[in-house]
Amino acid sequence: MQITRRRAILMGSAALAGGTLAAAALWRKPAPRVFTVADGTMAGDVTAWAGLTPLDPPVVPAPAGFTDGAGKAYTLADFAGQGVIVNLWATWCVPCVAEMPQLAAAAEALAGARIAVLPLSSDRGGAEVVRSFYASHDIGGLEVWLDPKGAAARAWGARGLPTTLVIDRRGREVARLEGAREWARPDALAELTRLAG
Repeated sequence: MQITRRRAILMGSAALAGGTLAAAALWRKPAPRVFTVADGTMAGDVTAWAGLTPLDPPVVPAPAGFTDGAGKAYTLADFAGQGVIVNLWATWCVPCVAEMPQLAAAAEALAGARIAVLPLSSDRGGAEVVRSFYASHDIGGLEVWLDPKGAAARAWGARGLPTTLVIDRRGREVARLEGAREWARPDALAELTRLAG
């Protein structure tokens, strides 16, 4: 009796452990590509532009506020009539840091097409942390935008950082990308212009 009971407990424990491992494997997302900055370029598996995931149909993002570097409150409605690329990021996020030079170059390239690039930092330290980051990484062409409590990221359903939303001139989210990318590539700029324009 004692041996049978012990065997049943061991078999039950083994089944539970196996089920837990199987569930964990199913929930695990594919490993994200890891990019590193070397001499201002991105390294890693970036041989092809991994495009944005289009939303079909496009959706109007949930109302959410964010601020500029001076603390003035904004919403996406303040950018009505122009395309917007929203990049949710933080200075402590390694993939975010890797893509910032590319995002800055894209912002400069897209300005003529009336497409605003809003890198919304979730850093709790505020504008000074972002300004210091820009200075120490020689990032020009990007304004300081803040989402310090992550309210906008939560409202827009971001699952992690970096997450980029493409908003068209009608105020609809038309595409989204999770992870870091080479934003200044010609094919990436063409795709962003097509989607946000």
